[in-house]
Amino acid sequence: MTRSPRLVGCPNSPPMPSKDTASPDKQNAPAKGATPDLLSWVLKLAAWAVGLAAAGLASILLVVGVAMVIAYPNLPDISDLADYKPKLPLRVFTEDGQLMGEFGEERRNLTPIQDIPQVMKDAVLSIEDNRFYQHGGVDYLGILRAGIANVGRMKSQGASTITMQVARNVYLSSEKTYTRKIYEILLTYKLEHMLTKDQILEIYMNQIFLGNRAYGFASAAETYFGKPLKDISIAEAAMLAGLPKAPSAYNPINNPKRARSRQLYIIERMEDNKYITAAQAKAAKAEPLKLRSAADKKILHAEYVAETVRQMVFAQYGQETYTRGLNVYTTVQSAEQMAAYKALRQGIMDFERRQIYRGPEKFIDLPADPKKMEDAIDDALEDHPDNGDVLSAVVLEASPRKVVVIRQNGEQITITGDGLKPAQSGLSDKTPPAKQVRKGALVRITQTPKGAWEITQLPEVEGALVAITPQTGAIRALVGGFDFAKNKFNHVTQAWRQPGSSFKPFIYSAALEKGFTPATVVNDAPLFFDSGVTGGQPWEPKNYDGKFDGPMSLRTGLAKSKNMVSIRVLQAVGPRPAQEWVTRFGFDEDKHPAFLTMALGAGSVTPMQMATGYAVFANGGYKVQPHLITRITDFKDRVLVDSPAVVQMSEAPAIPPRNAFVMTSLLQEVTRSGTAARAQGTLRRPDIYGKTGTTNDAMDAWFAGYQPNLAAVVWVGYDTPRKLGDRETGGGLSLPVWISFMETALRGMPVSEPPVPEGLVNVGGDWVYEEYARGGGVSTLGTGQEGSGKSPNATPPGEERNRILDLFRN
Repeated sequence: MTRSPRLVGCPNSPPMPSKDTASPDKQNAPAKGATPDLLSWVLKLAAWAVGLAAAGLASILLVVGVAMVIAYPNLPDISDLADYKPKLPLRVFTEDGQLMGEFGEERRNLTPIQDIPQVMKDAVLSIEDNRFYQHGGVDYLGILRAGIANVGRMKSQGASTITMQVARNVYLSSEKTYTRKIYEILLTYKLEHMLTKDQILEIYMNQIFLGNRAYGFASAAETYFGKPLKDISIAEAAMLAGLPKAPSAYNPINNPKRARSRQLYIIERMEDNKYITAAQAKAAKAEPLKLRSAADKKILHAEYVAETVRQMVFAQYGQETYTRGLNVYTTVQSAEQMAAYKALRQGIMDFERRQIYRGPEKFIDLPADPKKMEDAIDDALEDHPDNGDVLSAVVLEASPRKVVVIRQNGEQITITGDGLKPAQSGLSDKTPPAKQVRKGALVRITQTPKGAWEITQLPEVEGALVAITPQTGAIRALVGGFDFAKNKFNHVTQAWRQPGSSFKPFIYSAALEKGFTPATVVNDAPLFFDSGVTGGQPWEPKNYDGKFDGPMSLRTGLAKSKNMVSIRVLQAVGPRPAQEWVTRFGFDEDKHPAFLTMALGAGSVTPMQMATGYAVFANGGYKVQPHLITRITDFKDRVLVDSPAVVQMSEAPAIPPRNAFVMTSLLQEVTRSGTAARAQGTLRRPDIYGKTGTTNDAMDAWFAGYQPNLAAVVWVGYDTPRKLGDRETGGGLSLPVWISFMETALRGMPVSEPPVPEGLVNVGGDWVYEEYARGGGVSTLGTGQEGSGKSPNATPPGEERNRILDLFRN
């Protein structure tokens, strides 16, 4: 019987029926054996599929294996991780260990694994890699799961262990490809082979980026909470542990809601993993977090100090300054630094309250749509950020009796009563629109000591305060201006200004060596120098109060800051000898021309020079060199530079100790009954000495003073010199700042008055050089009675015009 041919390519096709045997019924009936053949076909097809899959998998494994064999020799050398040295910033500290500033692209503080608190490690392991200490570096199930999820997308996601993250963060790019994943796995094996688990975890917890330029959890604890890592709580650790996944999205400052949600989840994971108890978890969830912000009053404002240190260190170490992990310890005392910052800002803001309101900083349109209005306000305030405690806000409603403003956080503040006085001129209907406080105006507000809000303005005036230890020159506090972000010019070291009457003590010091005593009588009478004498414009100096009080003692003349007395004293001493004398205190000779105007402080000084000069009086006659840095260490606390302040009192003094003692006695009179009487009256202690200073037309206001263990100088003025105001003086503007600072700096310090040095005797309550105690020296000057006891250095009235003429010709 002839069989029908099978279909080509179909070996299992059923046979065709024979024409002679097939009936119509049989043709329509199913053939015997059809079901077993179909099953056989399916099984064979499945076998083929499995075979193909196995072959494909084998091929993939072969390709991966070959790739790994080829790639492994090309892996980066990771031996340096055994001695992990990341880019570490320059960190500047106070003498008592508070951080003042960091310089570098990355904020980082390398912390050994043994110094990382267990709660921080537990929080990280709970959310990032709970089986870290059990697995070999790779989570195979996680990789397979992530691979299936990413098939066809040429990207990888998830399943990264801590070791894999270290491999990726230290050596690999952030691109998500299979090739990079292979390198990541190979590096992971290599890391696990070469390093211990603790070493890997240490690298991870110091290397990971956590937002706000913070790298590592120690830096993040400082950045977000303002505290060292060792002091964080469970709640704070959970918040920090949520940052590695997405530092921006889970930033507690910028995205508090999302950060809070993730923190709660991590606390639950810590409880599930038995790191904390249920009670601890409940307490951690309820704990309110105190985040650090730019306006945080606990932040130590020492930006000018930190920048000065940065410049000094960079001159020594170059670019390594920002990567080597140098720690610089300074002489600055944190409590005194904070007191100086607050005192100067308060003094300048008090001055601003006396100024005419200059108007809002900007005006913006406020759309009716709430969302658009919110965006407009945010944009405006973003461009005009807060300046410390001087906050920016936008006016929503304004009238002479009430102003309502809104802050960037949405808080609305109502200002009434005395809070409107500083801006009263801007609330009048007659005020020009550009200066009017009205809806849409961007203004500044601040809180008074009593907690009330008031409208204010960013000051245009500047200031400086510096304090040093007289015996060593150690700088204990330095504030170079109102705000470093606003003006980085350091007025303590860079501002050359006229010192005014605060320079007079150095002239009086020179006079003591020429026979003057505190009891020397000098005539406070008018002086006039015509153009024939000056060779230019006539000069008729005046006293600040416009009065002439006649003959008075040298002590009274300095206490009352009488200009005529000072000029006559300088005439007697001689401008040239006086010019040479002041260099003993650290002043530049060329900055103080040998003219009579030097008696009124017409030369140029910096606040730092003034502090150094007054320190000579305070320490008994010795000149000291101001210094900031005491020690520099590397990131492992190995000392690189060690320069403790050593007092070398065996060196020759700059001025005789008895001269310094008598000057201290004269300067005590200034703070007791003279232009700075408020000093002793407020501080309630006798060991306060100093001198006010106000330059011509009140362009500079000074107070320079000391207690035997601390010398401090305050200056206030405009960068481009202009009048501070007819009623502004050193005693009214700078002295209150000095007193405020000293209230903190001298707290708990016992009263200390200098011992009487050799060569002095007390005559009628005044200390006098021994050789002048019995009628020697200068007894009177400029009174017409210069005959008795007159020193040959004093100038008789008949010679005065000729000497002045020679002076101005020179």
